[in-house]
Amino acid sequence: MNHKTLVDLNATTRSPRLSAGNADVDSLRIALLAPPWIPVPPPEYGGIEAVVGLLGEALVAGGHDVTLFAAPGSRSSARITSPLEIAHPDEIGSSLHESDHVACAWEEIERASERGQPFDVIHDHSGFTAVAMADRVSTPVVHTLHGPFDDTTRGFYQRHGHKARLVAISRSQAASAPEGVHVDDVVPNPIIVDHWPIREHKQDYVLWIGRMDPVKGAHRAITAARLAGVTLVLAGPVQTGQENYFREMIQPHIDNCKVHYVGEVGGTAKRNLFANAAALLMPIRWREPFGMVMIEALACGTPVIAFPEGAAAEIVIDTVNGMLVADEAHMAEAIGQVDLIDPRRCRASVAARYDIAVTVAGYQRVYRDAIAAERSHHRPEICAIVVRASQPSTTLARTH
Repeated sequence: MNHKTLVDLNATTRSPRLSAGNADVDSLRIALLAPPWIPVPPPEYGGIEAVVGLLGEALVAGGHDVTLFAAPGSRSSARITSPLEIAHPDEIGSSLHESDHVACAWEEIERASERGQPFDVIHDHSGFTAVAMADRVSTPVVHTLHGPFDDTTRGFYQRHGHKARLVAISRSQAASAPEGVHVDDVVPNPIIVDHWPIREHKQDYVLWIGRMDPVKGAHRAITAARLAGVTLVLAGPVQTGQENYFREMIQPHIDNCKVHYVGEVGGTAKRNLFANAAALLMPIRWREPFGMVMIEALACGTPVIAFPEGAAAEIVIDTVNGMLVADEAHMAEAIGQVDLIDPRRCRASVAARYDIAVTVAGYQRVYRDAIAAERSHHRPEICAIVVRASQPSTTLARTH
């Protein structure tokens, strides 16, 4: 594992100048690939789409020429191209739609090159297909790793990861890369802190928010809240394949008194849920690559109580912006101590490390390095042609 670039989360966020051709310029032509499932920005649930939306807007504001390849219904200051006719929110993960989406984007990117308007870099957030096909386009591909390295993905990245420049979203994720897989950079997911309201006086409930997957731990949040004697609000979608878990492990506890389920939320309702909560509970039992809900809560001045799994141990600074605990019993104890956490310090901890300016500066460095590496890769081939072409002249000179 070779981390060539690690974003300094305490460093200045001034954007570097980027090299294109023989001159330093500030503007790049960037192809930004979102997944084909949900519009950008997402109407409700959609962490990757939210990240892509923020990044696209910030890159355009920074003077870059950005084309966003995304599901129909997307909105952005970037130029939008929707390769597929409809979005596919109920078919997330479908190889058919993902490969169709990426193949159409690749064709458009190559046509742009043929028109004399090539992209300088492709930034992929769409999934696995773009990585597997990264060597089929002439433009360097940067691929953000939004999922974990696990038994289902390790082999894929060992076979195909070298085709793109891989970017992790946390140090924990980068450290978990399998043997032979080079994660070149770590750049965190972004948030615009000013878009989230801070409230220093909280209401008397704790919050769990996410998809209803057992690894996310909604059932453990119920246990911790019951032990602490506090009200719990659950929010998030029940996706395909999660119905049995929700019906058996969650629904029996929903009494609309101590345990409330408000479904999938977005927009102002989501912000208010975060801002008013006494704490966000993150009883996860998997190596979460990032966890947007944690930085959203912290931006609202709401402390996070989490199991120290994956990126949670990086995002949560114990006793500063939340607490890291071992299990449900310790989580219940921590709930009783959240008043000791200053909401202003919670927000400051996010602004310094995860504000959009930090992410944009990080990706601009990644783009610069990817472009330079691509040129360096091709330079020896050009030199070899020159040497072979000049060799006959040298030999003829010696025979005269």
